[in-house]
Amino acid sequence: MDYDLIIVGGGLAGLSLAVALRRSRLKVAVVEARAPVQPTGWDARIYAISPANARFLDSIGIWQHLDVSRITPVHQMSVHGDGGGALDFSAYASGIGELAWIVEGALLHRELWETAKRQGNLDLICPATPARLDIRAHAALLELADRRSLTAKLIVAADGADSWTRTAAGIAVDFAPYDQLGVVANFTTGQPHHGTAWQWFRADGVLAWLPLPGAMMSMVWSTPTLHAQELLALDSAAFCERVAAAGNGQLGTLELVTPPAGFPLRLMRAPRTVLHRLALIGDAAHTIHPLSGHGINLGFQDARSLAKTLTDCPEHIDCGTVQWLRQHERARREEVVALQSATHGLQRLFGAQQTPMAALRNFGLNFVDRLPVIKDALVRYAMG
Repeated sequence: MDYDLIIVGGGLAGLSLAVALRRSRLKVAVVEARAPVQPTGWDARIYAISPANARFLDSIGIWQHLDVSRITPVHQMSVHGDGGGALDFSAYASGIGELAWIVEGALLHRELWETAKRQGNLDLICPATPARLDIRAHAALLELADRRSLTAKLIVAADGADSWTRTAAGIAVDFAPYDQLGVVANFTTGQPHHGTAWQWFRADGVLAWLPLPGAMMSMVWSTPTLHAQELLALDSAAFCERVAAAGNGQLGTLELVTPPAGFPLRLMRAPRTVLHRLALIGDAAHTIHPLSGHGINLGFQDARSLAKTLTDCPEHIDCGTVQWLRQHERARREEVVALQSATHGLQRLFGAQQTPMAALRNFGLNFVDRLPVIKDALVRYAMG
């Protein structure tokens, strides 16, 4: 089976790339082990989608079909240091509609999958597992575990941080574990959130509360592994009390909606994101600390950039050559490096317990909070 493009991985980044190519002349395949399953109730995987990526998802026909009753706009964000520092952002003060949108991962995944199923130039090969990759001069060969063979001008690795495709292509990456888990859970709240997101830089990590529809919120607590394991071992009542106390009772009494879960946090850098007949996107290309909320936003922008690079390619030029793909790599390098460096630096800055560092970081929050021009610039950068 011959294709112009084979995307290995049918997650959010891979599917958004596939759907972004729906009007192109390219013949596309997505190889995925399992179709998404809609969870009962609320999904514990919650994403803060930037306005730029909401526009991207709208442009590919996804955003307008999401259930609006399960999406929450963020109008304000309140950031607190561990020693009196505070920094507040307001959509109204910046002259914009919202700072971000809070969306369930499963909601996005299911809509992308259903849209891809209807796409005329796309084959969803599922269930399927890649078994062998052979990069050749004029094409790439992907052999599946069931012995089917696929060929394409370009293979896209969109199969996550532990990418099989990236490893099979011989790209070694640098992992830097944070010795932290991201503990996630959803709650009902005793007090309204008014479309506000909160973030606390604490001695035991970074705690974020994100508004969900109605009287609900989603939590991400990036905390040292031992503390995370202690949290996950608590019963529901004790866990809710601990989370409420950590957020200074900001939203009153909390009750669990989804059971807490933890996932390891690590920084991953790849030396290259394109090779001859290969491109990496999403977590296969980079991971960052979740304190900025930009992980999936980087993946969507990877998809947008690569889709543009491929659709701009003239018919007489081979879009799978590294010479053509380098323009995508150059277009994405600056933002990825900047966000990786910024989030890694902030994690180190707020993780340091020395008194001079604590004074410096809290002074910095208060200083920036008094400079509307800088705050507005930060908001508009985050918006894309």
